[in-house]
Amino acid sequence: MSSPYDCVQWVGMDLHRRRSVLVRMAADGQRLGKMVRFNNDPARLKREIAKAGPHPKVVLEATLGWYWAADALAEAGAEVHLAHPLGVKAFSYRRVKNDERDAADLADLMRLGRLPEAWLAPPETRELRELVRGRHKLVSLRTSCHNQAHGVMGKLGIVVPMSDLFGTTGIAFLDELPLSAGYAARVRALRAVMHELSQQIGMLGKEIAARLASDTGYRAIQKIGGIGPVLAAVFTVEIADVTRFPDPQHLSRQL
Repeated sequence: MSSPYDCVQWVGMDLHRRRSVLVRMAADGQRLGKMVRFNNDPARLKREIAKAGPHPKVVLEATLGWYWAADALAEAGAEVHLAHPLGVKAFSYRRVKNDERDAADLADLMRLGRLPEAWLAPPETRELRELVRGRHKLVSLRTSCHNQAHGVMGKLGIVVPMSDLFGTTGIAFLDELPLSAGYAARVRALRAVMHELSQQIGMLGKEIAARLASDTGYRAIQKIGGIGPVLAAVFTVEIADVTRFPDPQHLSRQL
């Protein structure tokens, strides 16, 4: 019988912001070597995963900062799997919880075919998502500033007579308000931040439109009533490769 070291190894990786842990296993669950803790670095990760032999099966959770680790592992020849964070949430309720146990549990779930798996988006899709999701975050920040300005008006008992406080008439209204120094400074700062956010949102919007201009799905989805360029970009990057869904029902459950 071949030694477990001669077979495909199953590796769980507990990824953190600064340091991570690797646990290697044989197909029968036997631990191979000691748990390894190391400072996050692609070159170091490649050296560590090389100890698992050719083409190991590696699983890490799809949490903050997984991109670099997944890419480094793939470049090292590993078969990379992503654990869905919601699917492994039960880990947090264990009586014994530590990084080594988390990594081992991930490896066990994959080894036993019970891994709640997330889709491993390719690098180009992740980059597009960064643009689209980044734009959305900036829009949320701008909305927060807008709401804060309305909050200042509410504190002072000022009734805003227009629907858009930051439209043309709204800006003129704000310019003429006799606010005391503290409130005026707060509103002035919010207006400045919103202006800069609008500039950056516009720039990202142009970049996204240019990147997706030749995407047939992006153009096709805009033919649906009520879906413009912004929402079409969201659908395009979040769905990405539609063939990964076996049927429309599976797709609709992800949206």
